Amino acid sequence: MSGMNEYALLLAASLNAGTVLAIAGLGLLINERAGVLNLGAEGMMLVAAVAGFATSVHTGNDWLAFAAGAGAGALMAAAFGVLVIWLNTNQYATGLALSLFGGGFSAFVGIRYTQEKLAERPHFDIPVLSDIPFIGPAFFKQHPMVYLTIALMVALVWFLYRSRAGLVLRAVGESPESAHALGYPVRRIRLLAVMAGGALCGVAGAYLSVIYTPLWVEGMTAGKGWIALALTTFATWRPVRVLLGAYLFGGVTMLQFHLQGEGVELPSQLLTALPYVATIVVLVLISRNPAWIRANMPASIGKPFFPGS
Repeated sequence: MSGMNEYALLLAASLNAGTVLAIAGLGLLINERAGVLNLGAEGMMLVAAVAGFATSVHTGNDWLAFAAGAGAGALMAAAFGVLVIWLNTNQYATGLALSLFGGGFSAFVGIRYTQEKLAERPHFDIPVLSDIPFIGPAFFKQHPMVYLTIALMVALVWFLYRSRAGLVLRAVGESPESAHALGYPVRRIRLLAVMAGGALCGVAGAYLSVIYTPLWVEGMTAGKGWIALALTTFATWRPVRVLLGAYLFGGVTMLQFHLQGEGVELPSQLLTALPYVATIVVLVLISRNPAWIRANMPASIGKPFFPGS
């Protein structure tokens, strides 16, 4: 029975860890469906993490912290959007600059919060369901944001494939010239998509610093923004696959701690590298079939749009 409990806790921890990647990955998917590639996810998440943590310290309200993180992410994404959509700067270089800026800015702003501690985190559980052996501890004792992330994935599937607005968004990502010829404001649609994606990356950053590891440490995202970027390719730009992939990588992340706890004699550096090695392996396997990627990737991703051209 104790072994079953250990596996239930491992599964619960995997869902918790995967939620950070899932929220950010779904946000980046919105960006890329609109034809914009934002490599600044790491920087946006870091700035949102310190914004969310600071808000939680001063207000004691986690939901206000999520809102602050979303606002910080959306603001940084808006700056990125203006540069790449209206001024047609290179998306790759601008995204990298945003990531570097976010890392430095968050480190500077967060100096005073490195010694701060949040109030004791509340425990959540769903009555009756949480008492079911194995399933209860694994699935029904999670933070509400875990369930909201699943709901977000369902809503995004409906939006992209069942709504007119989602069809327009995908048209902008596939052929912005055609969408423009039909009278759609391509640049405004792309900016809104970029800001929505940035807001979700911001929520992911705030969740990281307020719920997942309730503290602020410089560079605490530790590459999660890059993994979220890789997730969109791994998932071939489909929301359901982004969610499943996030939980897979979350499981790999938690597996390293489980193996260490079991006394597995492997170098700690190797165990720490497991999530990143898994990311590289998955990308290498997917890249073996470039035709498959091209068939699923939005055609105009990473390319500037020139109205009237």
